Amino acid sequence: MTDQRVSADGGMETSFGFRNVGTGEKQPLVNDVFHKVAKRYDIMNDVMSAGLHRAWKDAMIAALNPPRREDYRTLDVAGGTGDIAFRIIEASDRKAHSTVLDINGSMLAVGAERAEKKKLSANLDFVEANAEELPFEANSFDAYTIAFGIRNVPRIDVALKEAYRVLKRGGRLLVLEFSEVEMPLLDRFYDAWSFNAIPKFGKLITGDEAPYQYLVESIRKFPNQRDFATMIKEAGFSRVSFTNYTGGIAALHSGWKI
Repeated sequence: MTDQRVSADGGMETSFGFRNVGTGEKQPLVNDVFHKVAKRYDIMNDVMSAGLHRAWKDAMIAALNPPRREDYRTLDVAGGTGDIAFRIIEASDRKAHSTVLDINGSMLAVGAERAEKKKLSANLDFVEANAEELPFEANSFDAYTIAFGIRNVPRIDVALKEAYRVLKRGGRLLVLEFSEVEMPLLDRFYDAWSFNAIPKFGKLITGDEAPYQYLVESIRKFPNQRDFATMIKEAGFSRVSFTNYTGGIAALHSGWKI
């Protein structure tokens, strides 16, 4: 497949999958995708990663290693259904507090309902807002996490600068995202699975193929590991690194506000 990825210089803000859209048009289109899939979002992740997203998320939380402190505050962006926030709270022995922020009200409603069932509501709050304009004071959080959400943000550079702003000194950024497969042969298999199987499974599960087609295409547009690491450095972060999971199907990016 022809490489469609954008560089560290940008391009995601006018990219809706492989389609080019006008400035300001991407966000409403992305919102519509997630309104459609909100109630089946976790099933969608199972389909897109063959269930591996659960292990990758567990590895992300292990890397964060949240302390068992009641004053430890995390911000999970584009995390409407609560998947990452719940893991952080459980890993802290239910001491940490997590703010779940999402631009999509349907996703947040699913997360709030799940939090009630898990009896975690006291450790959480849910905020509907844009990652590019966070409604928080500077130096508010010990950690900023985002899993499989950054590629859906139109202006990624702006979102990363906002992440840097709201983190405390010594705070950590962790970004888990589908990335560029770096293992020979696996890349061909993954392309075949992505473009032939995932949209069809999406239609079976939700009755709509289009959201899955967009999500598959958006993965191929997202900057590769090194380009995205460059973007994180340009936002001001130090000690920037990444770890590939499953041959680069996904990668965990880390940066610190020093």
